[in-house]
Amino acid sequence: MSIPSRRRFVAGSVAVIAACGLPRITSAQSPKLATVPTVDSLVIKVLTDSSYDTPRAGSSKWVKVKRASFISTTNYRKALHNEWGLALALESRVGNDTRNLLLDYGYTPEALINNMEIMSVDPSKVQAMILSHGHFDHYGGLIGFLQRYRDRLPSDLTLYTGGEDNFCSRKAVIGAPGHFADWGVLDRRELEGLRVRIVKCEQPRVIEGHAFSTGHIERRTFERVLPNTTVEYHKTEGVGCDMPVLDAKAEGKFVPDQHWDEHGTCFNLKDRGLVVISSCGHVGIVNTVRQAIEVSGVSKVHAVIGGFHLFPADDDYVRKTVAELKQLDPDVVIPMHCTGPTFVEVTREQMPDRLITSTTGTEFTFGA
Repeated sequence: MSIPSRRRFVAGSVAVIAACGLPRITSAQSPKLATVPTVDSLVIKVLTDSSYDTPRAGSSKWVKVKRASFISTTNYRKALHNEWGLALALESRVGNDTRNLLLDYGYTPEALINNMEIMSVDPSKVQAMILSHGHFDHYGGLIGFLQRYRDRLPSDLTLYTGGEDNFCSRKAVIGAPGHFADWGVLDRRELEGLRVRIVKCEQPRVIEGHAFSTGHIERRTFERVLPNTTVEYHKTEGVGCDMPVLDAKAEGKFVPDQHWDEHGTCFNLKDRGLVVISSCGHVGIVNTVRQAIEVSGVSKVHAVIGGFHLFPADDDYVRKTVAELKQLDPDVVIPMHCTGPTFVEVTREQMPDRLITSTTGTEFTFGA
């Protein structure tokens, strides 16, 4: 049983959504942030992505780009690990005030911890953590990282998640390339045992005074959720998500995943505009950017970065996505992870001066 589009579901089931805890969001009613923080600079270190490339990272007048050495500079026996997934370290600055956040954690803690060491990301400086959505290749390294470094992290450590959907149990579509049948589940009891406070970003929210979450992403363009996992909306033996109305509609079965609670992480960069990070972009990269504009009131898009989940899309869909993205006029576009090679090819055709590629070990510096 498939779940209808969010727009149709909202229009026809307002009372149902209220009971389920999913706020009603339309393009005319999206909640706005009262205050949008502005940062002077932002450094993004790509801790985990799917490959490593040569140090020729490209250049742009808008962003400084460099790549870490594949081999550790202190121990030649250690090298960057590549695996399917995404993990980012974010360091923002406002004057002398800095914030260090982790956004997503790749597939394994071994790769995450190894690459943090090689890229000189100090775990003791991490002030808060963000999870974009409930896919294992984005939270797989989280628990292992916390088990190793919890005592070096803040006592009131917060994990910002998109919402209840992030804790659902998921399975891969049988026969999907590169996927196992069991796609895992993030057990909130493990997080609670590790003294992690969970904050759900169903609505737009400022994160640690520097960043902001888009909250629920309104589906307002041609984009649709392309094939990925299946999901169930109830708990089994205390593990899973608690979304009774959606579970009733799904008749308690695994159904196609719509990522109701996936959210984007954004920064407003001084004199340049929005930096929008879409870790996987299942709900659409154009939808995600438009939502960032909507909730912040900042119309200028400086950079669009992350996974855009376009590798399952056909060429026409990708071309339309790039055309719509071009209309938003970003200064920089940096595809990662699940975006797929077609997007890179088409963007190189349509926006050659905007495209910068990225791999594991890349460091991007925006602003001063």
